[in-house]
Amino acid sequence: MNSNFELLLPVGLALLAAVLFAFGNQCSRIAMQYTDSQTASLFQIGVSTALYWLIAPFYLEISFWSSPVLPLLAAIGLIRPLISANLGMAGTRILGPTISSTLAATAPLFGVALGVVLLSEILSWEVALGTAGIVFAVVILSWQRDSGRTWPMIALLLPIGAAMIRSLAHALAKIGLEVLPNPFFVALVAYTVALPIALANDLRIRQHNPRRLSTAGLKWLVITGLIYAVSVLVMNTALMSGRLIVVSPIVACSPLFTLLLGRFVFREESLNRKVAVAVLLVVPSVMLIGLRA
Repeated sequence: MNSNFELLLPVGLALLAAVLFAFGNQCSRIAMQYTDSQTASLFQIGVSTALYWLIAPFYLEISFWSSPVLPLLAAIGLIRPLISANLGMAGTRILGPTISSTLAATAPLFGVALGVVLLSEILSWEVALGTAGIVFAVVILSWQRDSGRTWPMIALLLPIGAAMIRSLAHALAKIGLEVLPNPFFVALVAYTVALPIALANDLRIRQHNPRRLSTAGLKWLVITGLIYAVSVLVMNTALMSGRLIVVSPIVACSPLFTLLLGRFVFREESLNRKVAVAVLLVVPSVMLIGLRA
């Protein structure tokens, strides 16, 4: 009984992380009614970093700072979330949300590939089929008819690059967790490195244009940052207890949960045939991955 629970634990944690990321997406959307995406991204990183340092005395040990994986964890903060987020936003601006979101849905494929190549994880037909089902479901959710192409083909590399960086960050976190199994410390180092980079980038963009935030906007920015902080911790715990090729595809289900939360919790989205098809694809896909896990 305990062994079955331990085997299914990463699946459950990955699903929980996907739901939490979806909540964060919805709260971020509300926050951006009061401010811009640059401010939302900066606050998300800042609030998450502050939370990790506030709870650091409860889990941090001095020996962690001499771990050989410390440079690896710092590398995560150099590439994510700032670089991946900027690539994603640039892709949306140039390609439009439909094509950008569709290409970003390839992230689980990169996650599975990195799990096999870097971590020597074994790819079974269940995981392969489940991953394909999840990718297909996300593509269906994001696809809409667009007008003719007005952008250069090389622009396709923007959302694909963002997907690759997200997957690489997950793979590096998994490698770090195998040496130092502490999800809190992995998140702390990555976000501590990411914050000054995000601040410098924000100063470069804004220069002499100070931002003005309403109380409501600040509230939603803080809520979003806290939710994302917990989401990352849950995802890291899933990576610590399970394989990358299992966790990465399931976490990628968050766009589906974002739509479902928009309908049943935030009452702002209507369900259509595409959502129904996506649910019918995602549920058996996650079950396939879970059974193999």
